[in-house]
Amino acid sequence: KELKNFIDKKVKFSVIGRRDRFSTKLNKLIEDTEFATKNGSRNLILALDYGGKWEITEATKKIAHEVKTGKIIPSDISEELLAQHMAKSTLLPPDICIRTGGEKRISNFLLWHMAYTELYFTDCYWPDFDADAFEIALLDYKKRQRSFGTRNKVKVNVGNDFA
Repeated sequence: KELKNFIDKKVKFSVIGRRDRFSTKLNKLIEDTEFATKNGSRNLILALDYGGKWEITEATKKIAHEVKTGKIIPSDISEELLAQHMAKSTLLPPDICIRTGGEKRISNFLLWHMAYTELYFTDCYWPDFDADAFEIALLDYKKRQRSFGTRNKVKVNVGNDFA
């Protein structure tokens, strides 16, 4: 239903999560949509049946298998190797995570990826989170200076598309 809109707006659609628990029909729809939007310049990642602990566990299992089969040795294991085995290893970490509904936690979401992600919390519930609420979140984000784990602050730039 949204495929044409994704393509027109250059949105690259992808799904992370336990696809093995989806129906064949749903997996086919996801794969077709991902393929049709693969050249998009903006990312929309839908997390379905996803958990950060699950993702880290799965990546660890893959690395353990590589050690067991002799493809790598334990001393090869690094943050970079683990990151390469994550669900969306080719994507940059999120700049901002917007949490709706008044909760003040990340709830097992993108645990590995959000080390330096800015967090924005709002009491607004997801069904009511409209373009105006999104703009408020981005304006808040735009005021921040990010350090990415260092003492050097970097001014946030969200570009002209958003605010």
